[in-house]
Amino acid sequence: MDATQILILIGAYFGLLLLISFVTGRNDNNEDFFNAGKQSPWYLVAFGMVGASLSGVTFISVPGWIENSEFSYFQVVLGYMFGYFVVAYLLLPIYYKHNVTSIYEYLFQRFGVVSHKTGAFFFFVSRVVGAAFRLFLVAIVLQQFVFNAWHIPFEITVIISILLIWIYTNKGGIKTIVWTDTLQTFFMIVAVVLSIYFINQNLGWSFEEFLTSEELKKYSNVFVTDSFLERGHFIKSFLGGMFITICMTGLDQDMMQKNLTCKSLKDAQKNMIYFSIVLVFVTFLFMLLGALLYIYSDQYNIEIPLMDGQPRTDLLFPEIALNGGLGITLAITFMLGLIAAAYSSADSALTSLTTSFCIDFLNIEKENKKKQKRLRKKVHIGMSILLVLVIIIFKHVLTTNVIDSLLTVAGYTYGPLLGLFAFGIFTKFSIRDKYVWIVAIISVIITAIIGNIPSESVGGYVVGYELLPINGLLTFIGLVLIRRK
Repeated sequence: MDATQILILIGAYFGLLLLISFVTGRNDNNEDFFNAGKQSPWYLVAFGMVGASLSGVTFISVPGWIENSEFSYFQVVLGYMFGYFVVAYLLLPIYYKHNVTSIYEYLFQRFGVVSHKTGAFFFFVSRVVGAAFRLFLVAIVLQQFVFNAWHIPFEITVIISILLIWIYTNKGGIKTIVWTDTLQTFFMIVAVVLSIYFINQNLGWSFEEFLTSEELKKYSNVFVTDSFLERGHFIKSFLGGMFITICMTGLDQDMMQKNLTCKSLKDAQKNMIYFSIVLVFVTFLFMLLGALLYIYSDQYNIEIPLMDGQPRTDLLFPEIALNGGLGITLAITFMLGLIAAAYSSADSALTSLTTSFCIDFLNIEKENKKKQKRLRKKVHIGMSILLVLVIIIFKHVLTTNVIDSLLTVAGYTYGPLLGLFAFGIFTKFSIRDKYVWIVAIISVIITAIIGNIPSESVGGYVVGYELLPINGLLTFIGLVLIRRK
């Protein structure tokens, strides 16, 4: 599949998204943009959230990660599932009870204005970084396989990618995204299923033969239980996954904004439970695909592609799909899946950043309707520009596998949110609100110090995803210290 064909496919795909945007965004009002008028069918939200949660990171990075981690990532995924139940039955009732548009309004109601701004700030940083990670992956694939052929700079690739998202989210916001995410999830699941089918077919295997093959056994180790000192030990991975879900879904405006578009709390809870089951299944498919990619590359001597002279495992899937001799059908399927996976998370991230900034920082609800709309559109442009800048920075500083980097960063940025919400939910104390931001920053600094302690200094113990609950605990302790007697 050449660069021109890929570009035509992308154009057709976005034409479809723009059609959906036109239909859903005809009212172009703030209520539809922020919460879809609270009329979204729960099953549409559930299905669409699968794509938004997995994103291009899962689509490319999880398969590329299999060589080093085997199937141990599934330990984290099991933790995810438990975390979703916590979100459904602990956090969602609170959000619906308080009737919030931005979930960080709860912190204002519980503690005060500084807590509100601090929570919103850490979400803002978390989501900017997270969205940039996801879009970075798509951008490097488009650059490697499309725009390099025309000598177009990476920076232009990024601008084009963000511009396309801005165009179809500008009017409809979350109302548009509920429907586009459903379409995008469908394309993504079809892509992974067909990729597995075509690669197996080329290897001369049925799916059953692949599952029982000696080649798969090389990558199929799931549980790491030999030593608790290991970074990927089951307990550390499971608990890390659980807290990652609680924070990156339950304390994240991006993901919760979709849930808050449901008609009732009961519908939102159904959405969360069904979504979690589908997500676990689909993630496992991606891990199977990852093993299959390495088996295929070994058999046909396909090397991991280089980017700026360095091997990038994130590029193995696109390399095989587009240049691995597997036919045009797989190439088309891959590109549709990649675009769908990436943009289903990026579009909602852009919308949630706009929502949070308007409500949490600009207090947009205090303005008249006309000014609200004008402010929202300006902020939407500003968020788009910010994402462009961060993605370009990543190009020059990011060297590790993207999903590992994403989950590591989450340990630092979501920790204060975890501590704040936990303190608000599980205690009755009020706090000295003006000191909250100091507590949050100190917690992040201490967490960073802990995360960078050489393993040989602590008996070989390697810190992993448990940084997130540690950060949350430090914030919680800090809030205890500034409570009102």
